[in-house]
Amino acid sequence: MTEKIIQVENLQRTFGANRAVDGMTFQVEPGEVFGLLGPNGAGKTTTVRLLNGILPPSAGTMRVFDLDPAAQGELVRRQTGVLTETPSHYERLSARENLEFFGTLTGIAPADLPRRVDEMLSFFELAHRADDKVETFSKGMKQRLALARALIHQPPLLFLDEPTSGLDPEAAQQVNDLIANLGRRNGQTVILATHNLLDAQRLCDRVAILNKGRILALGSLKELARKLWPVTWVDVTLFNGASAESASASIQALRGVRQVSAEKESLAIQVEAEEIIPQVVSALAANQFPILKVKPRDYTLEDIYFALQAGEA
Repeated sequence: MTEKIIQVENLQRTFGANRAVDGMTFQVEPGEVFGLLGPNGAGKTTTVRLLNGILPPSAGTMRVFDLDPAAQGELVRRQTGVLTETPSHYERLSARENLEFFGTLTGIAPADLPRRVDEMLSFFELAHRADDKVETFSKGMKQRLALARALIHQPPLLFLDEPTSGLDPEAAQQVNDLIANLGRRNGQTVILATHNLLDAQRLCDRVAILNKGRILALGSLKELARKLWPVTWVDVTLFNGASAESASASIQALRGVRQVSAEKESLAIQVEAEEIIPQVVSALAANQFPILKVKPRDYTLEDIYFALQAGEA
């Protein structure tokens, strides 16, 4: 069996004249939290449907657990859990009955099913409403039940589409902690489709940023930032009245230093790579300039996302 959980090569899916997925190529490693980010219509949901064998591709290839979802969709779906953006339930059944029904469909042994249902109800804080009809639940409670349903059979691959939608901050944090721990605790792999860039930055090992069915960029936060902004800025603050102008002269000639600007006790230094920063600090210290703070400028996923989307406008 391949070491990759998912392998996609030049994947395409068209609906009439609309190319919803336009030549995507990516791989997902075991135990990885992999993000699919993009505006509405970017192709996130269509990609999830393709990988679960719900839709056939128009062109290209895809393998999930070394299976072809288009031809072996049932085998793939036995090993995946899916939370859609707008999950539906059997509203006139209780929470317990919903979980029992879906647990049976996923093949959980009858002897194990009651225990697993109770574990999910307890974890998602629904035990006190276990026997109430779902039609009486709030949106947040329904979202927690949908998560319990996606996880009940402990799938090795989990697809989550906006998993914290409708949750209060405490419940959203609980879900995010769960996602972060899935790979470490159970070796589960997570595909996270979300508009929440802060959650994606905190949770994802790598992300694919999508627009109009194409992947604009793929990689870790650090890799994407380096591609967009190959140079690094570092801000240095001096203290005890030290002159930034004088300090600037001591580092201008250092190899790897591209630009230095000074104002009062602050230096803004552009270097070719992060590896140059210790040399800058050593040079300042050697010339007796007292250093209060050294802070490389970090780029957030939001910075990267909007820079890429602006380029597509």
